[in-house]
Amino acid sequence: MYATWPCPQPDGRSGEEMVLGFDKARKLRLLVIPPLFEEANKFRHQVTEIMRRLDEAGVDCFCPDLPGCNESLAPFAAQTLAGWRAAATRASAHFSATHVLALRAGCWLAPESLPGWLYAPAKPATVLRTMLRARALAAREAGREENANDLLAQARTEGIELAGWSLGAALVAELEREEFAPSARHAVIDQADVGGQPLWLRAENAYDSKQADALVAILARGMTQA
Repeated sequence: MYATWPCPQPDGRSGEEMVLGFDKARKLRLLVIPPLFEEANKFRHQVTEIMRRLDEAGVDCFCPDLPGCNESLAPFAAQTLAGWRAAATRASAHFSATHVLALRAGCWLAPESLPGWLYAPAKPATVLRTMLRARALAAREAGREENANDLLAQARTEGIELAGWSLGAALVAELEREEFAPSARHAVIDQADVGGQPLWLRAENAYDSKQADALVAILARGMTQA
């Protein structure tokens, strides 16, 4: 289930990263791109359960680590959206993916060469602002005064640590200016389509079997009808 794959790194070289995969050389092969930042932890169990269900439905699926993410040893501060997109595109070719499922901030990285689905895509600037406000609030609760606008000014030139993630200045700039819009090849799955409370709004990391079932039903139907 766990293996490694040759992933392009920011320095141009190729490095080994981990991949969670269910590979039985079947016709349908799904690349899964999980959320970024804090939401990656909140969706870890959910992504695994979605992939288990897809495997039972006859779909091969692969969730590769991208540089700096999950078990990767690459420094997170060196990562950019452009680099992650290149890695996701390489992964789609390496695993011979026929479709893609991207979740939340992972939607920004979905290869346009593949048909597929974007689950509740987030807006880059909104994600950045949310992390900045969360840091300012945490500082206030700890008796320090930090302002989101001042933090952003610092981040633009020096990078910044937000929610335990060291964002480089290049990534901050991308998040600020990125105007994400779904590709015509990607169908958007709204939270209302799967029901229940969004996992990213829950206080603790959670798993929701009903939401996993609903999402897999949408994917399986779409992949078999394509």
